[in-house]
Formats: sequence, structure tokens, C-alpha cells
Amino acid sequence: MYLARSFVGWGVVAMATDSSQPRTAADLMRQLGFRFPGAKALGAAAAFRAPVSLDDTIPIGWSPRPVPARRMLHVTNGDSAAETIRLSGVTGEVAVTADVLHEGPAPGGLPPERWRKVRARYLAESGYADYDSCLAQLTARDRLLEDYRSYDEVVLWFEHDLFDQLLLIRVLDGFAGRNLGGTELTLICIGEFPGVLPFHGLGQLNPQQMASLLPRRQRVNEGQKLLARDAWRAFCAPDPTGLEALVGSDTSALPFLGGALRRHLEEFPSVLNGLSRSEQQALRGLAEGAATCEELFLANQGMEERIYLGDWSFYRILHELAVPPRPLLRIEPTASGTIRGQRVTLTATGREVLEGRDDWIRIRGIDRWLGGVHLQGPEAAWRWDGRAKKLVRT
Repeated sequence: MYLARSFVGWGVVAMATDSSQPRTAADLMRQLGFRFPGAKALGAAAAFRAPVSLDDTIPIGWSPRPVPARRMLHVTNGDSAAETIRLSGVTGEVAVTADVLHEGPAPGGLPPERWRKVRARYLAESGYADYDSCLAQLTARDRLLEDYRSYDEVVLWFEHDLFDQLLLIRVLDGFAGRNLGGTELTLICIGEFPGVLPFHGLGQLNPQQMASLLPRRQRVNEGQKLLARDAWRAFCAPDPTGLEALVGSDTSALPFLGGALRRHLEEFPSVLNGLSRSEQQALRGLAEGAATCEELFLANQGMEERIYLGDWSFYRILHELAVPPRPLLRIEPTASGTIRGQRVTLTATGREVLEGRDDWIRIRGIDRWLGGVHLQGPEAAWRWDGRAKKLVRT
């Protein structure tokens, strides 16, 4: 006699067998209780059944539960980039958050509704749109971000220049300290793209190039949110020394932030002639041969490491430099009324200021907001020393 074992689960079934009698596998299975159908039944079953497939294991009438689509919100810096994202095939809702935060008042400590009214008033007075339209747009954009819990993921699409970095730190400041629940916050922020030279921004990319960025997005971490919060508060503060200190600190968590904010500090009036860097570049462009508003705009772009000024912002700077009684330049209206083709000439006073023999602030005074800093009066309280690369209190 010998013992044959059949393992069922982790249990052991033992059975006594007679070694003198040959045993087939079928004999052993019968002893274990298996019953085999007769030939007639087998023939009928073979005729009835279709070829075996994986579907044979699925009960009749069963259908898989649909997997819900991931709810995504893509937030970017303007209509051009937004449209390209939509054309790229990326799934989800696409929205724009845009404001020329490097221009006009950006005072800290205001409730959101009051802040939007301050910004809308400035934008309307500067000719971007009427007050109600500006306020409605700013409100809608903020409300969309406040509704982040309606999405599984919010993807931020930005680039390396001052315009975008200010938008980014304001958005991240809004998320700092919040419990995002089940919402994931991710970031795409680039300063270059293969084959796109020179790279200025997301608006240069085609839909396929834009789509290729999505897999490269990174989850926003707490360090990035805290840095953005500190940077935004410093930008909105009435004293610029906090912002200057932050620029000199470690801002590597947001790699493009330090350079962008340094460019902002260069918009403070120079200790040499009272001109901001943008104003200085405009007069330099005239001195080097640019003759129209459009030519000057393109010349100014060529002097920037990271282009951030739009054409309308630049044309406003030109018109401020043309204010009498001692303008630095003159603008001649065109018959068509278009701004781009208007001819621009450098005045004698403009040349003196450009060369450092006169001072624009002392000629005209100043009333200008740079973030939360309001420079006003016959002298600027703060100036930029380009050689020492630091602010100077006057």
C-alpha cells in the first residue's frame, strides 16, 4: 500500500490505494469524487459551445463600470497659449489668468474684492478695457481658482519672464496653507524648448509641442508654495528692501523667480538719470536708429534677457516720456491713426538724460507704483544703482 496525496488549498487529502492494481489519473479523480459526463452529453456540449475565449468568464448581461474621466483644469498666461493647449488634445478645461502685475498698484493686505477693484481701476485708466469688463474678468479668474476642489488636478502652465513669474507667485500664494483635499496641484514652467530659438514663451509652441510638456509636469511642493507666498508679500509691500533681500536669497525652488524679480527692481529710477531700465532702452533704441513705435518695441525686446513687456505696455511708456513741457521724445501721429507706425524722435532733453547730464525725475517728478511701492513727488524715495545692483534710498 502507498499513500497518494492531492493538495486542495493548503489541506492534504490522503487515500489508500492497492499498488497491485494499475491506476490511471481518471481512476484517482473518480475516487476523489469527480463525475465524468457520458459521450452523448459531451457531443451535445461540443456542438453547442463556441470556441473558448476570455469573454466566456463574463456573466451574461454584465458590463464593466466606466472609469470616470480625470477632471483637470489647465491655467495659463494668456489667450494664445490657452488656445494652443485646447488644440493640443490635452483633456480638461483651459482657463487664463492674466494681469500686468508689473504695472500699477499692487498693494498688500487688501481683501480680494478690494484688490480686484484697485487693479480694475488702474487697467481701465490705462486703456486696457473699461472698468466693468476688467473687474468682471479679474473676478471670474479668481473664482475659477477658488473652485479648485471641483477638479482632480490643477495644472499651471507658465514661463520664465517677469510677467509670468508674478502671475505664478500670486496663484501659488492663494494655495499656500490650504488643504487641497483630493486636488493635485502641478506645474509646467519653462525657459526653453528644443528647436525653438530664441525662446520667448509658450505662445511660440505648436499644439504637438505643447502636448509634449504635459508629461513633464511636476507636483507643486510646500517649499515652492511658501517661497511664492514670501515673494508675493514682499512684492506687494510698501518697502522694497524685503523683495531685494529675497532676490539675494535661495530661490531655487522656483528657478526663474530670482531673475524675474531682479528685472522688476531695475524698473526703479536709476541713480544716474532717473530712468527705469525700460525707459533707458527706449531712448537708447532711438539713439541707435529706430524711427517708429514698432521699431522701438522690437529694439527693446532685443535688449531683454527675458521678454515680458507687451506692445501696449511699451507704447504707454513712450507716451509718458513724451509728456510736456520738457519731453524726452516726440511722437508724430499717423494718418491711419495706428500706433505702430507713428514716428518717434529723440529730443535734445532726451539725449541729455540718456547721457546722464540731466535727470528725468527732477525734470518731471514721479507718480508710479512698482508692486506695493508708491513712488511720488519731486524725488523718488528709492532708486536703482545698476552698477552696484542694489536699491538706494534717497
